[in-house]
Amino acid sequence: MFDGNWRSAVNRGLDPIGAVLHKMGVSADAVTFLGIAMAGVAAVVIGRGHLILGTVFLVLTGLPDALDGPIAKAAGTSSVRGAFFDSVSDRVCDALLFGGVAWYLGANEPGQIFMLPVALMATASVVSYQRAKAESLGLDAKGGLMERAERFVVLGAGLAFSVVLIPVLWAMLALTAATALHRFVKVWRQAAALTKT
Repeated sequence: MFDGNWRSAVNRGLDPIGAVLHKMGVSADAVTFLGIAMAGVAAVVIGRGHLILGTVFLVLTGLPDALDGPIAKAAGTSSVRGAFFDSVSDRVCDALLFGGVAWYLGANEPGQIFMLPVALMATASVVSYQRAKAESLGLDAKGGLMERAERFVVLGAGLAFSVVLIPVLWAMLALTAATALHRFVKVWRQAAALTKT
């Protein structure tokens, strides 16, 4: 949803910041590495039960993810290699964050509820894979109610208000699964139309 409606506007707003950071000598790759490091710290902090502080590090994970593209653009170094690195780092950050939530639930909640963020991570990976595979085939798989930006925002709300964390994770899982289904149907129809031509 974010990609389809606000991504270009947000990127335009971040371009001047990217230009300033580039002039300061900051590279896009360094910012991407910083995002991975922040996700790792967030995972440990969340896993150890410091959910409010974990929310802070979640935000600090999102900022580098938002800025690496504008920095690369300002530097004139946008490339296939950079796009690949950024995409892989997104998956690593997702795994770290959901792993931290699973660690926290495993230590603090009874039963097998710690598997909920694992299921969410797996479903989110399907959503990401659908887009990557569709784009490699020249098709469009953007869209859905629970893309990566939305997952960050909703997870942050769940961590900040821990009493609703588990219901929030269930809602995220349902909406992420709906997004996966939406993307599958969208790409399936595009592929079917190509077959007919």
